[in-house]
Amino acid sequence: MILSLAVLSTALLFGGMTLYAFGFAAFLFASLPAETAGATLRRAFPWFYTFVMATSAAAALLWWPRDAVFAAVMAAVAVTTVPLRQLLMPAINRATDTGLRQRFKWLHGLSVAVTLGHIAATGWLLSQLA
Repeated sequence: MILSLAVLSTALLFGGMTLYAFGFAAFLFASLPAETAGATLRRAFPWFYTFVMATSAAAALLWWPRDAVFAAVMAAVAVTTVPLRQLLMPAINRATDTGLRQRFKWLHGLSVAVTLGHIAATGWLLSQLA
């Protein structure tokens, strides 16, 4: 039972991050004016990061009795998401609000890189189960 929940929570995390990163954001910018899409994403990102933190932390706890490496990978995702939500996201918003385009691009690129790393780490874990 715990193993099934560990696998399902990890799969939920992978699917949720992938859908958000490659589906939701692209859909908003394709469907709404840029200003509206940006404002909507700004409101959604705290929820996205909370989802990532909670789901990866739950997965880490569920993996712990079975596989310490998998638990550590999921814990690393949870822990590294905290500064994204608490520090990087507000810095990205400030750069946008003050018109600092280069700073926005750099900070946004960093957030994308970390999120892609989280997706890759979670995908790696799932691929080890095959």
